[in-house]
Order: sequence, then C-alpha cells, then structure tokens
Amino acid sequence: MAGAQEPLGGRLTDHIALGVLSAAFSRDLIEEVISATGKREKRSRLLPAHVMVRYVIGLGLFFGQAYEEVMRQMTGTLQSLGSWDQDWKVPSTSAITQARQRLGAGPLRELFHRAAVPVADLGTTGAWLRGRRLMAIDGTSFDVPDTSGNVAAFGKMGSGPKESAFPKLQVVSLSECGTHAQVAAAMGSCRAGERELAAGLAGPVDAGMLITADSGFYSWQLWDLFAATGAALCWRAGASVALPLVRRLADGSYLALIFAPGTATARKAALLAAARAGEQIDEDRARIVRAAEYTVPDRGGADSELICVITTVLDPAGLTAAEMAFAYHQRWEHESGLDEIKTHLRAAGGILRSQSPDLAEQEMWGILLAHYAIRELMCRAADQAGHDPDRVSFIRAVRIVRRQIDDPAAFSP
Repeated sequence: MAGAQEPLGGRLTDHIALGVLSAAFSRDLIEEVISATGKREKRSRLLPAHVMVRYVIGLGLFFGQAYEEVMRQMTGTLQSLGSWDQDWKVPSTSAITQARQRLGAGPLRELFHRAAVPVADLGTTGAWLRGRRLMAIDGTSFDVPDTSGNVAAFGKMGSGPKESAFPKLQVVSLSECGTHAQVAAAMGSCRAGERELAAGLAGPVDAGMLITADSGFYSWQLWDLFAATGAALCWRAGASVALPLVRRLADGSYLALIFAPGTATARKAALLAAARAGEQIDEDRARIVRAAEYTVPDRGGADSELICVITTVLDPAGLTAAEMAFAYHQRWEHESGLDEIKTHLRAAGGILRSQSPDLAEQEMWGILLAHYAIRELMCRAADQAGHDPDRVSFIRAVRIVRRQIDDPAAFSP
C-alpha cells in the first residue's frame, strides 16, 4: 500500500531533488497551454501567467499555508539567481488573488489534460496484468468555502437539518493502479452523478488498458462508451443488474447478457435464446459479457459478501476468473491515491481556500497536478531502485518535495 515504509537509501531524495515541478511540467509546455487557452498577457505584469500556473500547483504542495508564504517559497530562488529585480517584493494576497482570477481554471485544466499520462514502464512492478495497464475509475468530493457562488455551482449534500456544512466539489478520476497517478479527471457539482462525470474520462483510454470500476459506475451507456475505446473492462455489477446465463465456462465464470434500457421483456427473452443458440444478437439492445462471482468473508464484521465482476474479455484464456477478482481488488489502489490527496496534500478535513467556483476548480487542478508530479517522480525513483512504487512512502516523498521546492531546478524562471 502507499503508506508502507520502504527506505530507498539516497535514491528517492536524489531523484525528487532534480526538479520537483519542472520535471513534470516544462516551461515550454506551460507556455503552450497559456497560448492555447488565450491567457497570454497583453502587457508586462508582476505576476505573469506562467508564474501563476506554477504558483497554483505550489498551493497544492503547500496546502493551508498563506498565499504570501507560498509565493515566497516558490520565488525565493529566483531572486538569488537574479531572475527578478533585487527590489522585488512578495505580492499581497489581493494581488495574488487578482492574478489567479486573470488566469482562471482553463490553463491548469489544459495542463493536466496534456501532462498527466500513465507513467509506469513495462518493467514497473504491479502496474500490469496480462500485458494490460491496470487502471481504475472512482470519485470523491472536497469541501469548498460556503459562499453563494460555490453553493450555486457545486451544491450541498443532503437537505434540511442533514444538509452538509459546506458545498462540495465532486471529482471523478481515472488512475493508474500501479503508480496512483491520476491521468484523467472531471469535476462538477456534488449533485451531478458520478456516472455523468465519468463519461468525460474516456478520452485517454486505449486498447492497452484494463479499466476497473465499482458497481456505482455501471450503466449500459457508460459500459458501451468505455468498451468502444477497445480497452478491457472489469467492473463490479450490483445486485440490481440482471445477468441471465448464456453458458458456463470451465474456469467457473459464465457468459451472460446485459440489456439496453427500455428493452421489453419479450425482446430480452428472444435475445437470450439467440445468444444461447450461438446466433448473432442485436448489439444495440444486448451485449454478451463474462461474469465471475466470489465471496469476501467477514467483511467489516458482517456476513460474507457476494461480489460479481463482469468483463469484456470473453475468453478465460485472456483473463481467468481469479484474475478478474484480482483486477477488481486493485481498484482499491485508486482509493489509496485519493486518500493521499485528501490526507497528505490537502490535510485531513481541510477546506479548499477558493471563494469562487472558477478558482475552486483552478485550485483543485493544481492539487491534482501536484499529486501527479510527486507520483511520477516516485515511480521513476522506484523503477531505478527496482522497487514496487507502492513500497515508497507518499508522505515521505511529499516532505522531500517541500524541502526541495527552493531548489533552482524546482521552479523554472
């Protein structure tokens, strides 16, 4: 797990020290993103856009610290290098906020979309199953300040006396299980369904991936969307999903049908009969999937829990029933990655600082970028040391990054 302590000697420190932010987000890439989102300055400013992009990522690294203190940590080395005038002073909170408002969320979102790609190499331990990159979809929410704008944009959970104290920004993401690197994300109101947000994650998915997801993400439409990418899917199906048997297989799994919403009962029966006879079926109304069922004993002190996982891999030779269960279990690595963000970057119980919806989203993209930069560097360090990235302590890596942020390589002038 991510919190496990496995010292790597000097290796981790050495590699993370070689450019905390610039290693993941080059100045050229940031400039491209600024131009692409129309945020190029029309006149010279004290806080240009490229500085503010890195600064917002810095807010993610130094969550909870004052605006001016984060700016001091991010820019102290620039003064020592002569990159800025010696009489330059740390801007006020008001000036920093105005610069963030000019920048908006767009450049940070675009930077994440361009820079956040899977980081595991073929030799990265724990990142692959049967030659496919293990990936997972999941979501969580973050408290934002209780302003009228944030309430209108993001909403609160519950109602009346059970209403949440703060508005909640909902984030759904796709991550690489072996490295915890978040490689796609969508965010919006907590009243929006996770499935709705998850539909925005299919872009970077490809045929070399195996995508896992919990039962809350299953729908005919979302399954169809991700299956169309060519990726292998391995999702849990809830008890409400009917899986009529087509044929049992030797490894204990079985072929079943899933149906499009609105398919009449008589039509379902005809499709099932055709599938059992080995005939072609109308894939606009039904699809063949392969299912495997297993139990988890004494879960949370309760009785054994029956879990049903379905996959697009119909041949057990390509993914056995046991491997289906293993793949679904790896989905928990995504939750570990979210916990790293919520507990070690944000700080447990911490509330995002931004008072407006655009800046709240900007701040959230900055946090995701900070997490990605750290996780990419951890993977590189683990690969060179011959370790599983899960054996590297995330919190130790965060502490090293924070210590090294004043390094000249950490912040390109």
